[in-house]
Amino acid sequence: MKKIRLPLNRLFPSILLALNLATAPLHAGPLHYLTEGEPDAVALLAPPPLPNSPEQAADLEEVRLVARNAPSSEIAIAHSEKKFTVFSFTPAIGDFFQPGKFPKSEEFFHHVQKDADAAAENAKGYWKRPRPYTVDPNLANGKLETSFSYPSAHSTESMVLALVLVDLFPDKHDAIIAEARRIGWHRVEIARHYPTDIYAGRVFAQAIVREMKRNADFRKDFARVKAELGTRQQAAANFSALLPRQNP
Repeated sequence: MKKIRLPLNRLFPSILLALNLATAPLHAGPLHYLTEGEPDAVALLAPPPLPNSPEQAADLEEVRLVARNAPSSEIAIAHSEKKFTVFSFTPAIGDFFQPGKFPKSEEFFHHVQKDADAAAENAKGYWKRPRPYTVDPNLANGKLETSFSYPSAHSTESMVLALVLVDLFPDKHDAIIAEARRIGWHRVEIARHYPTDIYAGRVFAQAIVREMKRNADFRKDFARVKAELGTRQQAAANFSALLPRQNP
């Protein structure tokens, strides 16, 4: 019997998609500020482009273009953000905002991000959109994720963190939101997501934060965080005022 050998570049997408289906993470852990299934991503978000559609082709072509033209410095940052926390926003907020100094805030934002991740991953499990590098193996680079693509969890989580942070630091609003948008867009630069995944994550984040604010525990913990950060921020400002000023 004659054996049929398929080229590796034809086998790769099918193999990786099978791995995606088999190993997509299940987020069964307890939620802190959300109720299971709320907000409902299926009711809120438009479905991603259909496979083999003109929309899908355009979305994939933009990934190719962005990934091809992204500066090496941006690529390095994107890979470093595979795991990120609320302290990724320190440059936008101020050097006083450091891990290990704000235990209540650190725990609070860990729960916020974990809930956002669970909501995004559950939405991914519904639509099961393959990642760009699954469709086009030429886009594969570095260690690849085995979950699905739509909506982007990075975009969702970063914008959820940002929307909560701007309530604490309204004077830093633009810088905080810009940082969240960068974290999301970096995922396109390394072909982990389509632009439509990123945009959906930003929309979903707004719904997640609205839902969290309905939760009494969220409101109670947010008040504690506000008090903790306010005290430390004022202390940092007072200390800075004591430093000798340099002549311009």
